[in-house]
Amino acid sequence: MDEAVLTPILDILDIAGIAIFALSGAVIAAKERQTFVTMAFFALVTGVGGGTVRDLLIDAPVFWITDPWVAAVCLLTALIAWFTPVRLWQGKLFDFADGAGLAAYAVLGSAKALAYGIPPVPAVLMGIITGCVGGIIRDVVAGRPSIIMQPELYVTAAALSAAVTVTGMTAAPLIAPSLVIADGWIWGAAFLAGMALRAAAIQWQWGLPSYGRKKGADEPPLAPPSKEKS
Repeated sequence: MDEAVLTPILDILDIAGIAIFALSGAVIAAKERQTFVTMAFFALVTGVGGGTVRDLLIDAPVFWITDPWVAAVCLLTALIAWFTPVRLWQGKLFDFADGAGLAAYAVLGSAKALAYGIPPVPAVLMGIITGCVGGIIRDVVAGRPSIIMQPELYVTAAALSAAVTVTGMTAAPLIAPSLVIADGWIWGAAFLAGMALRAAAIQWQWGLPSYGRKKGADEPPLAPPSKEKS
């Protein structure tokens, strides 16, 4: 593995993403009036779910097992949610924060996949998995509809951040070898791209077109009128 990818910039994105997703899990448990143990479980599963699946798929050590701070951040976040009113974590502001965590995690996941020698297209998918799977697990456990089942731009925002990351880190040196672009600039641009798309989707309720049937498309044709002999 290329250890140069593990920079303070990605460390900050990692902790930010973990904290925001852990908080979203804890808030779901709080809305359901669960115990602190359940709240802590939701915080941990949501915070590390996507990264855990990613690390298992790319054959990397599961990140939160070897990092003493990750589980602590999740538990601290659950503690904060426990002692604060749920209304503080509702509304568009929290959605924007979740979007920031989504974009940060997508950048981190795709960059880490590239560092482990994963080809570009699977690396983009690893970014999407890192950003989205934790929330999917949270929603499945909570028995609530997942946002990925809605036309709202969510997975698309993660895909944009991951794609910009992978394109910048792999294609840029090939297209313009004389132009040296630091990875930090690429990660920053990728984060801003995904965050901007997610923020626009939240603000103006952007969504992808859903699969739908044309009216009457699946209905049997009307039988022709019978001709009675006069």
